[in-house]
Amino acid sequence: MTRKMYMLIFIVVFSSCENKKNNAENTNATSEKKTINMMLDAWHKSASEAEFDSYFDSMAKASVFIGTDASENWEKKDFKAFSKPFFDRGEAWDFKSIERNVYISSDGKTAWFDELLDTWMGVCRGSGVLSKNENVWKIEHYVLSVTIPNENIDEVIEIKKEKDSIILARLRK
Repeated sequence: MTRKMYMLIFIVVFSSCENKKNNAENTNATSEKKTINMMLDAWHKSASEAEFDSYFDSMAKASVFIGTDASENWEKKDFKAFSKPFFDRGEAWDFKSIERNVYISSDGKTAWFDELLDTWMGVCRGSGVLSKNENVWKIEHYVLSVTIPNENIDEVIEIKKEKDSIILARLRK
């Protein structure tokens, strides 16, 4: 009887410790997701308010921004140069997240997300990867794409056909 009692106590204590650990991990993940959401919202707001330094400070030194055009695969320094005139005019872009999913790696140092955005182009999708260094999240990679309703894809394919053939020919060389 005593062995069974010790075994039962051990199981109860162990599972209680596991539950506390899991609760702490879930609380930390929830807190990190909140931090990431606030950071991404501030990043988008920086663009809408043409705050050049704030916008680009949110991006890692070696970050990449992929735009909607097939030619837009920007390293940070090139994206800054391209974007500077828009920010200088006080008219960058105004993207507002209307839905976002955030995922965090088990080591807590990498996160990835997808979001639907309200933009001047209509609904767009953004997705990206962030890294955490010295307790600060930075955007490493961001992809912006225009959403296309499935029932309109044939029309879009037709519109893109000529330019896509030029791009494909150049890339296949």
